Amino acid sequence: MSSAPFGNDPAKVSRYLAFWNREPVDRPLVGFTFKTWFPMREYRPSLSWEEKGVEYLSLDMIDPNEFADDEECILKEGELTGDDIFRGAAPSHVVPWLEAMLGCPMRILPGSILAVERELPLAHLETIRLNSEDPWYRKYMEFADVLVKRSAGRYPVGHGMLAGPADLAGSLRGHTQSIVDLLESPEQAGRALRRMAEIFCEITDAIWARLPRFCGGYFDAQYMLWSPGPMIRMQEDATALYSPTMYRRYLQPIDRDIARRYPNCFMHLHSTSMFILDLILQIEELGCLEINNDIAGPPLEEMLPYFRMVQQAGRSLVIRGSFSPDELKFLADSLDPRGLYFFIMVQSMEEIDRLRPILGM
Repeated sequence: MSSAPFGNDPAKVSRYLAFWNREPVDRPLVGFTFKTWFPMREYRPSLSWEEKGVEYLSLDMIDPNEFADDEECILKEGELTGDDIFRGAAPSHVVPWLEAMLGCPMRILPGSILAVERELPLAHLETIRLNSEDPWYRKYMEFADVLVKRSAGRYPVGHGMLAGPADLAGSLRGHTQSIVDLLESPEQAGRALRRMAEIFCEITDAIWARLPRFCGGYFDAQYMLWSPGPMIRMQEDATALYSPTMYRRYLQPIDRDIARRYPNCFMHLHSTSMFILDLILQIEELGCLEINNDIAGPPLEEMLPYFRMVQQAGRSLVIRGSFSPDELKFLADSLDPRGLYFFIMVQSMEEIDRLRPILGM
């Protein structure tokens, strides 16, 4: 049990630094969390939206202080788990913030919120801009400010969950149409993707400009990942729809340009994008990849070659998900502990106690 508030002992920085630098270590970086795949059900305000059958999310339904109350209760898990990671907060991961700022309606589904596709003209995507006076933009920044004040330095505050260029193009244009655009109007569609990337970086830079550093570094609250330098969480879920040729021609240069801007960038991936993993790893500036062990995803035996590809390319690797003792032992025995971080979703302290010896803790 940690004596530091929320388990945020500054001594944990050393293991994070070893992770980013892929230094020789006795075991992987390890974090345990009681959080689930469905954050909307972990907070009383968002749970009430689903229970009441509300169809669309509106600004007046979001009170950052109400979320912060629940967040601080959740973060106290860090005082019990005895792991390697910091606990921190961000503007709620329940909300697809960037799509909302760009005008997408927010539809409430069981367990999550979906940004409804806008089906805008392609030419509009080339000229769309992020407006700092937009109510959703202001709510996002207000949320961050509330968390900073509430944290009073006890826990880090990071950016919210933001969609990447391909995902934004899909939300604004329509996911199917955004692929058709690359076939029918490649130059114009490519310019639209670049505009989405500029917006993605702009909102990231804007929030980091008002967030204090924690132990001298930056923080991503979705994966409880601390970094010594500026960080961006890249996300390109829509790449599951791209052919390798399309990714190489249109999106790889954009992702490379984003990665160049942030010394500790990382990319979030699902198994559905593994068919272009070799092309993603060609982005030398991308120092870390996070790959989910998704519910109903491929068995770990099928994912292991991809995990090894990341490590053999000299990149740090975050693996997030739930694991049986046998599954975790299989991964721990099969992967290099250097630059490896297991972010493990558990249901009880008893489960943690069963998994700790497997990881050398």
